[in-house]
Amino acid sequence: MSAILAIDLGGTRCRIALATSDDAGAVQAVANVPAPTTRQDFIALIGGQLAEHGAEALGLGIPGLAEGSVCRWVPNLPYLDGLDLADAFPAISIALGNDAQLSLLAEAKSGAAVGVADAILLAIGTGIGSAVLAGGTIISGTMGAACSFGWASVDVDDGGEDVSGWLERHCSGRALDALARQQDLADGTALIAQARAGNAAARKALQRSMQMLGTALAGAVALLAPKRVIFAGGVADGFDVLAPLIESGLVRHLPPHLRQVELVAARHGPGAGLIGAAFAGAVGPAWRTGHG
Repeated sequence: MSAILAIDLGGTRCRIALATSDDAGAVQAVANVPAPTTRQDFIALIGGQLAEHGAEALGLGIPGLAEGSVCRWVPNLPYLDGLDLADAFPAISIALGNDAQLSLLAEAKSGAAVGVADAILLAIGTGIGSAVLAGGTIISGTMGAACSFGWASVDVDDGGEDVSGWLERHCSGRALDALARQQDLADGTALIAQARAGNAAARKALQRSMQMLGTALAGAVALLAPKRVIFAGGVADGFDVLAPLIESGLVRHLPPHLRQVELVAARHGPGAGLIGAAFAGAVGPAWRTGHG
């Protein structure tokens, strides 16, 4: 039995937990600290935690692109770009991944994707994160950039931009917040609550955005034929309201044999990233394969 340091690194916070190789799903939180602002501080934090807890393996989720043990592109923490964790921590087994991919790993091991070899996870919060399980492997792609679903578009007239994709601009949590303000409501959570309570105007405000999401999702389902699409992030809290709206946009753009795809809410909630990091750390660099 060996100790695993599991880390869920976000743009502003860094959550740290411990697990063991024989029970990686049982994570024990040890710290929740501000995200480091320099490479030097990041290496010092990770190195200090590894030494303090005697960990022999590291599982790390980042809000950006990862390829092998290298951080390729982390827009909110650019000091990480190009950092090879295997060089920084040469005596440690490294499992590095995008945060959505590690959330999908958690769902595959002990959540909504258990026993499933083909699934899509959409983590919809301030932005849209995504991951794909295909034939039991969590897909990476060139530079770890596969499954950037927030950049999907079904609008040929959209001019595009460098910061956010079309789908993210129309269907993310911040898009729902903007819709809520048009209804004189505080945020997307309040908008969903009003729709759940039977407010027709709130439901109508959500309908077009969620049908856009369903329409774009149809392309991904047609391409990958997953058994399940798992919704995580803030949207999971409103799944009872949003799922029927998403489904109405989805099924009309699919052939009959693909319309049975299951839309489900993630089970691990905000802890999925840490749990996935622990599961990845237990396996090491080959953590993407052998699921379902």
